[in-house]
Amino acid sequence: MDAPKHILVATDFGDTSRRAQELGLVLAQALGARLTLLHVFTVPNSAYATGNYFQVGDMEDDARAMLERTAAELRARCPGLLAAFRVGDPWQQIVAAAQELGADLVVVGTHGRRGLPRMLLGSVAERVLRLSPVPVLTVGCPPAA
Repeated sequence: MDAPKHILVATDFGDTSRRAQELGLVLAQALGARLTLLHVFTVPNSAYATGNYFQVGDMEDDARAMLERTAAELRARCPGLLAAFRVGDPWQQIVAAAQELGADLVVVGTHGRRGLPRMLLGSVAERVLRLSPVPVLTVGCPPAA
């Protein structure tokens, strides 16, 4: 396998995503690879299930702004970094983006959920790992002290 030339890092802006961003950045710098930061916006299920209707447009605007802030911070260390924003099911959009953008490595954080929480919430990282057409590197949380 050749060294990656284009690394796609998926982010939800959480702790494991920040770790994935850092690893993706370090790898891109070390390998001379392009780096794309991807955020997939999803309307929260609770917006409909509880009858509470969030201002989805405002939430999407906030997510776009967060992506741009995060990308700007990372561009200070990786000037060629690109940012991509998609709407939909995260695992599907990550896999599709990897194909469409020509990424040859996906880096994604994993929360390490087990049991009922994993069954109820699913695992984006697991689905990406199973269905991605390119290698996937998962980054977890450090063990609790």
